[in-house]
Amino acid sequence: MDKKHIVVLTGAGISAESGLKTFRDADGLWMGHNIEDVATPRAFDRNPELVLDFYNMRRRDVAAAMPNAAHFGLAKLEEKYRVTIVTQNIDDLHERGGSTNVFHLHGQIFQMRTVNSPGEILPVVGDIKHGDLGADGSQLRPDIVWFEEPVPLLEEAAMQMQAADIFVLVGTSLQVYPAAGLIDFVPVETTKYILDKKIPPVNRYQHVHLIEKPATEAINDLLELLM
Repeated sequence: MDKKHIVVLTGAGISAESGLKTFRDADGLWMGHNIEDVATPRAFDRNPELVLDFYNMRRRDVAAAMPNAAHFGLAKLEEKYRVTIVTQNIDDLHERGGSTNVFHLHGQIFQMRTVNSPGEILPVVGDIKHGDLGADGSQLRPDIVWFEEPVPLLEEAAMQMQAADIFVLVGTSLQVYPAAGLIDFVPVETTKYILDKKIPPVNRYQHVHLIEKPATEAINDLLELLM
């Protein structure tokens, strides 16, 4: 008998309990910076040193962080289900927590590419400095999808949503588009579990179960329901 397919969409809330700051704090800043100054192509053109230093620090933060019970809990679902995780997070905590099928919509902090060759992905060793060039002679940059850039995996992620027997949303406010619109691709009849310490607006969806708790507690409740 084929295993049921669980598709999970995760956001910054699942990594917050590992000590990683959520993407957008209540004051609209990310680690003390305006989003427009560190997460757009124009920001990189204007001040590449600032942007590279910002992501070098984020990379160190992620390297020092550890997966939490929510990451481990989602990996445990693979014992009984086929699990696809679509994450808005650029950290690798899902993988380190044991999940084996993870799509990173917004890129990965431990990968880089050159400005002119977006399809040629390289691992990051140490920091990326202004003046570090790739094989094509152009500047290296984090393999991160910034605002105002297309999301390469969006179509594949939408297809995964459409194929969900069970859908789980964890730790996202559904405010960052186009990722927030992925829930609209989940079939109407699919059972949906919404897990967050502050439930986002989901009233228009059917077959929804709400667990309003921090991710680690909420995933524990989910495991009791599904395992």
